[in-house]
Amino acid sequence: MTTINTIGLDHQAINEELRKAERSCALVGCLGQRFIATGASDKELVVEGTPGNALGAYLNGATIIVRGNAQDAVGDTMNEGLIAVYGNIGDAAGYAMRGGRIYAQGDAGYRVGVHMKAYKDKIPVVVIGGKTGSFLGEYQAGGVIVVLGLTSKKGPIIGDFPCTGMHGGKLFLRSDCADIEFPKQVTARRATAEDLDELKGYVDEFCALFGDDPNEILDAPFTVVTPDVANPYKQMYVAN
Repeated sequence: MTTINTIGLDHQAINEELRKAERSCALVGCLGQRFIATGASDKELVVEGTPGNALGAYLNGATIIVRGNAQDAVGDTMNEGLIAVYGNIGDAAGYAMRGGRIYAQGDAGYRVGVHMKAYKDKIPVVVIGGKTGSFLGEYQAGGVIVVLGLTSKKGPIIGDFPCTGMHGGKLFLRSDCADIEFPKQVTARRATAEDLDELKGYVDEFCALFGDDPNEILDAPFTVVTPDVANPYKQMYVAN
């Protein structure tokens, strides 16, 4: 494994070192450098510290493990690969992503999954172990978002105005959602056995990464949110 000390390096220098490094590499001393591993396809990267905005932007198959928190726009427009953050993440995680998986052990900020979309056989997935801020799934057009609320002791596990403009995809929320107001253009319902079968794969991978018990997580009510079949937002984005 190649180890790169990032202290004093900007993102251009870091990414240049990554391109020259072995397949498995570690970045130590990260402190806010943006655009780390942009477009990477063939790396298995461990990041020690706090990477800045747009970690793994346009990721195309690489694996990124963050031993700490990450800032905004994790996985911006990513196409394939895995990002796992052993901490909290900022706003707009998974912005416009069309493939791959993002897992965060802790909380996330605003606008998780904004403009997220599926592409052909690619189904992007974002799993948040804690709670999220407002505008979750804003303009979501495809893919799956899961919020587990494991850090939430009381109150809703998501913020205000979830699913604003949602016209595709699916949300799984580990809650009965009695205290959450959704827009009239979406349907929120109790998860069925079939839904839980689908969810189990995402929860199993989350637990394999972070050491939680999948049976304990799944032994709770889940709400599934999808666009209404007559959703008027769809007409704005999809040609018939």
